[in-house]
Amino acid sequence: MAKVSLENLHKQFGASVAVADFSLEIADGELVAFLGPSGCGKTTTLRMIAGFLAPSAGTIRIGGKDVTDLPVHKRDTGMVFQRYALFPHMTVAQNVAFGLEMHKVPAAERDSRIREVLDMVRMASLRDRYPRQLSGGQQQRVAIARALAIQPKVFLLDEPLSNLDAKLRLEVREEIRALQQRLGLTTVFVTHDQEEALAVADRMAIMHDGKVQQVGTPDALYERPANLFVADFLGKMNFFQGRLAEDGVFGTEKGTRIRVEGGPPAARHMGVRPERVRLASQPGDGNALPGVVESTVYLGAQLEVRVKLESGEAILSQLANGSGRASHPGAGTHGLPAQAGGRVYACFEPADCVMFAD
Repeated sequence: MAKVSLENLHKQFGASVAVADFSLEIADGELVAFLGPSGCGKTTTLRMIAGFLAPSAGTIRIGGKDVTDLPVHKRDTGMVFQRYALFPHMTVAQNVAFGLEMHKVPAAERDSRIREVLDMVRMASLRDRYPRQLSGGQQQRVAIARALAIQPKVFLLDEPLSNLDAKLRLEVREEIRALQQRLGLTTVFVTHDQEEALAVADRMAIMHDGKVQQVGTPDALYERPANLFVADFLGKMNFFQGRLAEDGVFGTEKGTRIRVEGGPPAARHMGVRPERVRLASQPGDGNALPGVVESTVYLGAQLEVRVKLESGEAILSQLANGSGRASHPGAGTHGLPAQAGGRVYACFEPADCVMFAD
């Protein structure tokens, strides 16, 4: 078993707290993404799991074994670094062999494992090349092969796609996820890219200022964020300040009345995702807030339409760029006036509203 248990992990550098009271259970074969802005403590936590940093307090268990004080090479972890960390004077095969030599794997078995992992990452034909002769994506595949060659119990990835261009990021991301699932590897994936985390993770741990804000499946965190930080960091959201009345109506500070479902009685903020806001020429069921289109931004597959409500507040709507749409950015949506100055209703359901007490 390769279950990872983090119990009350704490890391302090002088007077600065990098990670505070981090506890998490990662199941055997699960991929968990640590997601958060730069400096939130996600890489520090990963390095404590790997053994490159000693925690100031807390316990790390891998497969039920306390590894808190064990050196890196005795933890059965394989790590892929943000900048690959390949040896420039070694060939692809020699780079992969390095970890095996450190683990004292016999030569015959080393050759077999090198062939296996290079085949796995589609780099067998380039085994005699040096890193300088490889593209960024190829170097990343070598780094992954080197980490997998030692047959780790836990696979650790620190911003593994940050140095790749957009198209290559998508390709390598899919390859990493496919490999992880095929091998059944317990994996921790550190990223600041929300789309990356949503695409690969079984669960996500969102961090801020060294603390875990929320842990859960990607859909649970996106649909029902625990607080304002999670809601704002994970995707876009329209926020309104105000108070929740007993009749299930959230009254904003500017006087807009929005019907909602549930929420804490002390709710002072309400949010709704832009993709849940549709534009209509006439009010219908649910919430229908009248306003005027301020701007329309063309994003290829989507249009982002900003509507100024009669209260003076603004709301953003994300609309699919469907097949029936005219090709220019100012085109309407099914005949609706989505160009600047057009009068519309911003419509969404009470169930789409999320309330926050903080």
